[in-house]
Amino acid sequence: MTIRLLIVDDHPIVRDGLRGVFEDDPAFEVAGEASDGAQGVERALALRVDVVLMDLRMPGTGGVEAIRRLRELAPDVRVLVLTTYDTDADVLPAVEAGATGYLLKDAPREELVRAVRAAHQGQAVLAPTVAQKLLGRMREPAPAPAEVLTDRELEVLRLVAAGSTNKESAKRLLISEATVKTHLLHLYAKLGVRDRAAAVAAGYRKGLLS
Repeated sequence: MTIRLLIVDDHPIVRDGLRGVFEDDPAFEVAGEASDGAQGVERALALRVDVVLMDLRMPGTGGVEAIRRLRELAPDVRVLVLTTYDTDADVLPAVEAGATGYLLKDAPREELVRAVRAAHQGQAVLAPTVAQKLLGRMREPAPAPAEVLTDRELEVLRLVAAGSTNKESAKRLLISEATVKTHLLHLYAKLGVRDRAAAVAAGYRKGLLS
């Protein structure tokens, strides 16, 4: 199955470089490009792409707002943030808006390709420095007793943070894939999130992951 990509960045040279990474690989198809967030949302919908490579800081509509709109209009589209910034002010809003992953532009080609494949499968992808940012934030107060994760839910969350798919988690925990999905839904509800990346971010903030 070919993964259809959209590249959203206000610098033409960056778009050309990213296109060059993927266009010779038959597993990917660069379906289009956009120079700002609003154009990115419009083209992501029109071109029916699978994964959007999204810059954050762009003139007009920025990346975070575009991620938020895509989350509402096309929740199946995965967004992989690709930026030069890894500050708290950039990382958290992007993850909370619904980004599936967050990589820095100096990532090696192989890491970028792996990250796009993982994002396409719905796996959380976080650059090491970004994971450290989430870990280093002020811890939130402990959740109320009703919101405390069970031991099994915590095991599933740790496996998700390590990049495991539902199938891999099921194999590790000796349970069915359907049971893993059920645990995920329960921990999403307890953490107040809607997807894997946001669950990992919440896990770091609440001190559930280290």
